[in-house]
Amino acid sequence: MDTPRFIVAIPARHAASRLPGKPLRLIGGTPMVLHVARRALAAGADAVWVATDDARIAEALQGSGVHIAMTSPDHASGTDRLAECAAIAGWADDAIVVNLQGDEPFAPADGIACVARTVAASGAGIATLATPIEAVETLLDPNAVKVVRAASGDALYFSRAPVPWPRDAFARDRATMPAGQWLRHIGIYGYRVAALRAFAALPPGRLEQVEALEQLRALEAGWRVAVALAPSPFPPGVDTPEDLARAERIFMEQASGNDHG
Repeated sequence: MDTPRFIVAIPARHAASRLPGKPLRLIGGTPMVLHVARRALAAGADAVWVATDDARIAEALQGSGVHIAMTSPDHASGTDRLAECAAIAGWADDAIVVNLQGDEPFAPADGIACVARTVAASGAGIATLATPIEAVETLLDPNAVKVVRAASGDALYFSRAPVPWPRDAFARDRATMPAGQWLRHIGIYGYRVAALRAFAALPPGRLEQVEALEQLRALEAGWRVAVALAPSPFPPGVDTPEDLARAERIFMEQASGNDHG
């Protein structure tokens, strides 16, 4: 299927608790948010918007070809920030927007485009990506969010728990990855703009509050969330100083490989 026209919006808040000033932290001498914006441009987006609450982030993006939406510092989530960005930008209700996190400097371009295609192909208001889980440690890790899909590809549930629970395999041994396919959710979302606005207007759901997973708000409200398999791996995002050091190493390795290519 051809990729439809789409917009990428990147929420970029300055006051990250574990890594203050995160969007402006340098990777290879370039602010992280600019790396993310370049990934979005490489994916073929019609336009890339950064929704931020800090003039320093806007200044770092001058001349990059990216649009800036100055949004409220009081938003509870990136989705709320994106809904304000949609109002500032004046996007049409049927436009497709991909929400790319501002701490994903290595997000693959084909994955970003895949989310936009999934919105268009599924007819769902929201789409996201998943990838197979290879290690039992990941299956058991509450920081790795699992997703269960229906035969149609729509999400049945997202959880921090290992779902579905492999009863017989784990009764024998919990140190070995069971046979079958378990899926890890990748936190990139595509929306029709009308669905984005409506989602941001919903009150937080009971399941969302229990698991601390915003996407459960949509499922609890009875919405469809289409889930596609990511076409290539998404390297981990950057949340901590250790993550930032790892990102710098990855960037330098890639730059060195390009120099020799």
